[in-house]
Amino acid sequence: MHGFRTDLAMEAFDGAQDARPCGVDVHRWEEGGVTLTEVVVTTDDAARALGKPAGRYLTMESPLLKKRDPDVRNAMATLLSEELSRLLPAWDGRSCALVIGLGNRQITPDALGPAVIDRTLVTRHLSDHLFPLSDMRPVSAIAPGVLGVTGIETMDVVESLVKLVRPCAVICVDSLAARDSARIGATLQLTDTGIQPGAGVGNHRRALTRQSVGAPVIAIGMPTVIHAATLARDALECLGKQAGDVDLSDAEHGLPGTALGEMIVTPREIDALIQDAAGIIAAGINRALQPELTDAEIAAMMD
Repeated sequence: MHGFRTDLAMEAFDGAQDARPCGVDVHRWEEGGVTLTEVVVTTDDAARALGKPAGRYLTMESPLLKKRDPDVRNAMATLLSEELSRLLPAWDGRSCALVIGLGNRQITPDALGPAVIDRTLVTRHLSDHLFPLSDMRPVSAIAPGVLGVTGIETMDVVESLVKLVRPCAVICVDSLAARDSARIGATLQLTDTGIQPGAGVGNHRRALTRQSVGAPVIAIGMPTVIHAATLARDALECLGKQAGDVDLSDAEHGLPGTALGEMIVTPREIDALIQDAAGIIAAGINRALQPELTDAEIAAMMD
């Protein structure tokens, strides 16, 4: 990786079989026009080698997502719902699920989490008072903001909420950084390892994991940015191939520590990509948390 970072487990190593660290299992398949890649990190040594916690990472990607293909959008939401349902603990008829939308509403590529919260069906208040015999799962949702805006660490907010709500599971949604610019707005990652707020923009905060909050933490994210140094590295590699035997490795290795290495880049259509992604992720979450409701019923309750 030459110091160039990514939040996607599938990009954390060379895809070749002999390049994978021992303790990493990879499976790929296609369904409904969506390519799925499952990366399972089974050992601590493999986790250290990849820089990713041990656990399961599932990515779903399709270039047609950027073209707003309705069939692919629905397939992505359906697959996300099915995979999320497998990770959620069995509902006991009472326990609540807590959905956390990480990020800053005022910065478009970082606004994915709050945008998903705006479209999440919240039912905890309804289940407790209006529909005590309903099959709806109690759901709470919040976008806690960022430290620079609220003056409060995200983990402090989440820990307080977990103590109050006592959820059976915490679902976190956040923007991610990719290694390949083609995956921005075209890929979702689902993992049972939790999440580190601010990781996508290099602003690392305390991690949200089962160990830190006392409940299973499922993380969902979409790449919305790429580091400028990564793009520059790709350009250098392209120039190197065109120039033949020219060695550009010294320039390549010098990029991450420069001002260029600290910059992040996002597509000009990021506002549309965020809204599209928010709709897909929210649909997947709502379907997984409320399997007894149809999409029409969920939409009606959101009005």
